[in-house]
Amino acid sequence: MRQSLSSREYKAALKRRGSLMVWLDADLQWQAPASDRSGRPAVFSDAAIQFCLTLKCMFGLGLRQATGLAESLIKLARLDWAVPDYSTLSRRQKTLSVAIATRRSSAGLHLLIDSTGVKMLGEGEWKTKKHGADYRRQWRKVHLGIDAQTLEIRAIEITDNAIGDAPMLPELLAQIPADEQLHSVSADGAYDTKSVPRGHCQPAGRGDHPHTQERQALGGWQSWGAQARNEILRATRKLGRSIWKKWSGYHRRSLVQTKMGCFKRLGERVMARDVQRQVTELQVRASILNRFTSLGTPETVRVA
Repeated sequence: MRQSLSSREYKAALKRRGSLMVWLDADLQWQAPASDRSGRPAVFSDAAIQFCLTLKCMFGLGLRQATGLAESLIKLARLDWAVPDYSTLSRRQKTLSVAIATRRSSAGLHLLIDSTGVKMLGEGEWKTKKHGADYRRQWRKVHLGIDAQTLEIRAIEITDNAIGDAPMLPELLAQIPADEQLHSVSADGAYDTKSVPRGHCQPAGRGDHPHTQERQALGGWQSWGAQARNEILRATRKLGRSIWKKWSGYHRRSLVQTKMGCFKRLGERVMARDVQRQVTELQVRASILNRFTSLGTPETVRVA
């Protein structure tokens, strides 16, 4: 069995989330590796660009201020690394492949899925309530899949607000490694559509039965692969919605809604203005949250 360490060490793990200590690994590949591609070679690696953008997102800075903070931290670490200027950061942000650190689930993954909107254009809430909106506000829709055990973000997709939830389910499931066992997928009624009945019963072909909230206005489906959905519908009608939610563990979906709140604490509005840079900015947020989660997670040890 596994047993958590003392509450003192758990509290110390939570305190690490607020620590201002920044470790810069001297062995980090700061310079871009040699490439045989034609054209001007890149000077800075993806890790260097992501480091600067992480400072930008974490502290809500502009590009120029982020480069200034990066220069200060590198100087304090007594390293002689050059820092990319703001135009380099802006250009590389458009094509950066963000590395999001995750921990593999050892006992099987329980994936919780939901979506939220992050404002990209429009007035503030007070001005809108007081004087009305002068023009239509626009949003970027963030689809997240988190591990119910570690609370880390395991899948993320960014779309505009015209894209529904159900079409993004296959994209989220595709981000989970094929050799990792997937026990369940929990989502709300927005995913209860005929476009995903097969994935609803067997996501990524892994023989899983997710718990999703059914739409009572819909009857049972006769299409192939909808057996699990029809069983949920019958169980809800027989037991009642409240009992079924407790029995199936549906209430743990609140964990992903809490993660959405943490996601928005890094900013109610996305700062970038074009789609590619907005996607990178929101992926960097996911990387930051996973780092915070790992810092605040208590360590466990195996006991007899």
